[in-house]
Amino acid sequence: MSSLREIKTRITSTKKTSQITKAMHMVSNSKLRRAEENAKNFYPYMDKMQETISAIGGNDSSHPMLVKRPVKKTAYLVVTSDKGLAGPYNANVLKSVTNEIKERHNNDASQYGILVIGRVGRDFLKSRGYNLVDEMVGLPEQPSFKAINALTKSAVERFEKGEFDELYIHFSHFISVLEQEVQERRILPVSQSDIQSKGATATYEFEPDKETILEVILPQYAESLIYGALLDAKASEHAARMTAMKNATDNAKELIDDLSLQYNRARQAAITQQITEIVGGAAALE
Repeated sequence: MSSLREIKTRITSTKKTSQITKAMHMVSNSKLRRAEENAKNFYPYMDKMQETISAIGGNDSSHPMLVKRPVKKTAYLVVTSDKGLAGPYNANVLKSVTNEIKERHNNDASQYGILVIGRVGRDFLKSRGYNLVDEMVGLPEQPSFKAINALTKSAVERFEKGEFDELYIHFSHFISVLEQEVQERRILPVSQSDIQSKGATATYEFEPDKETILEVILPQYAESLIYGALLDAKASEHAARMTAMKNATDNAKELIDDLSLQYNRARQAAITQQITEIVGGAAALE
């Protein structure tokens, strides 16, 4: 049995850990509210973009970003976090993309390339020899579009230059505080079904012409899809970390209760032993 001092030390350290995890839970809760608000505020912009592209007539357009071509190389954009302590958040996203690479490409590096956001994903994929073509770490907790503009432009330009023929994004979709779902979404070429899902509710006049407008708006639309997925993933990250820290705090409290019971039993046994020794010594003197 552990000594009273050892048990007391464990109780003290566990209480300190509990205070830290409780504070992290509160911080993540505050960040989650802002992340949810950012994601919700972005939806109207995306709806308007889809409506505009649909009105321009994406169905009969021959723009390269709307046309499927033979797939020789696929790009995967993977959204992870820069920090851990978020439960299975990062592990689920990385498992999703590595399974897809194994099934589609049999881990042949010449058939795919990975663009990764987040230090956890970068370190994991790099240490296992996956083909990383671009990376971004150190994003703010509430990222602006400007913060990821370089990566989104790079992804779209690589597609336009023919470096890869399709782009998928893997991220954790926020459903609720207790539920997040890993999703794979095709960004490029732009899906006709997505842009036609929003019927045009306004009449547009185009100047100079539709194709010229598509040249400008389609890259912006693809970049916006990436940014929207990132906002969604950030909300999932904060929700996962909040849940993980709450579970850690609850587990710490249970451990403290068990250790306190163990400490009281050990202390009572020590007192009983001391009383027994005193009584035995007194009886020996008689």
